[in-house]
Amino acid sequence: MTLLTTTSLLRTSRALAKVSVSVSRPTQFQHRFMATATSKEDYVKDPGDTKTLANTKMNDSSIYGADDSQKYETTPMWVHPIYTKEQMENLVVRHREAKTFSDKCALAAIRTMRWSFDLFTGYRHPKPGQENLKRFEMTPDKWYQRFLFLESIAGVPGMVGGMCRHLQSLRALKRDRAWIETLLEEAYNERMHLLTFLKMHKPGYFMRTMILLGQGVFFNLFFMAYLMSPRICHRFVGYLEEEAVITYTRCITDIDAGRLPEWEGHKVKIPEIAIDYWHMGPNPTMRDLIEYIRADEAKHCEVNHTLGNLDQDHDRNPFALKIDNGHPQPSKDLSTYKGQGWSRDENAN
Repeated sequence: MTLLTTTSLLRTSRALAKVSVSVSRPTQFQHRFMATATSKEDYVKDPGDTKTLANTKMNDSSIYGADDSQKYETTPMWVHPIYTKEQMENLVVRHREAKTFSDKCALAAIRTMRWSFDLFTGYRHPKPGQENLKRFEMTPDKWYQRFLFLESIAGVPGMVGGMCRHLQSLRALKRDRAWIETLLEEAYNERMHLLTFLKMHKPGYFMRTMILLGQGVFFNLFFMAYLMSPRICHRFVGYLEEEAVITYTRCITDIDAGRLPEWEGHKVKIPEIAIDYWHMGPNPTMRDLIEYIRADEAKHCEVNHTLGNLDQDHDRNPFALKIDNGHPQPSKDLSTYKGQGWSRDENAN
C-alpha cells in the first residue's frame, strides 16, 4: 500500500513539472500572440517598460504644452460666445474719461504699468505718421514677447477677484449674485490667450523670469487692493483692457500695412485649441486670431467698467442674467457692446 502511494506521488510530481515547464516556456503560437498583443487585456507589460509620470524625463514640450498629439479628455469650462466677423471688424473702444478721484488713481496706475510693459517688451507706440520709422518697428518675435507678458499678467485680476468674492460668499453664508463666475471666466479666457501664443512661440529665460517676477508682484498688490476697494480695481482692469485693445489694434494695422509679411495670409498655422475655443472657421489666419483676442479684451473692458459702476455688495451681475425691460441690456457676446461700461441706471433689476 505504501509503495503504491509513493509511486502515485512520484507520477503526479512529474506531471506537474511538465505542466510547469510548458507554462514557463511559451510555445511558438504563444510567442506570436504576445508579439502582436496591443491591449492591456492581452498581456501585462513589464512595469519597467511602461511610460509613466514618474519615469518620464521633463522636456520643453511638457513645460509649454507644445505637443499637439496629447489630447486631454476635458472640454472648455466656459463655452466661448460666438463673435461674427462684422462685429469684430466694427469694434470700437472709446476711452472712458476718469471723472472721480478713484478713477484718476486707477488710470494713473495703469499708465505706470503700461510704461513698465513697454520697457520690458521693447515696445514703442508710434504717433500718427511715424508707423514706418525704424525705432517703432515690431517684429513677430517682439509681438510674441509682448503678447506673452501681457496675457500672463492679464489673467491675474479675474482670478483674484473671483477668489476674494468666493471667500466672502463663504464667510457671509450667502450667494454672490453671479459675480464669481464672470470673474473666473475672464481669468480662464486670458489663460486661453496665453496657451494659444505658447503653442506658437516659446519665451526665453529672460522673459520667463520677468513673467515670474511680474506675476509675484502684481498678484499680491492687486489682492491687497481688491480687499480695500473692489470698485477701483475693476476700473483699473477696465483701463488695462483699453490698453490691450490698443496693442492688438496696432498689430492688426501692421499686418494690413504689410509690416509683418511673416503673418500674412495662411503662413502661420493656428493651433487647434484656438480654433476649437473660438469656433473659428476653416483655415483661419493670424489676423483672424488677433481679431478674436482683441474682441475678448474689448469685452473685458466693458465688463469691468460696468462692474466698477455697480454697488459692490448688493447689485447683481448684469452679464449673468439678462432681464428684458424693453431697453438694450448687457450680454455675453458683442450684440449690445458698450465699451465704456453700463451705468446702474441702464441695468434692469
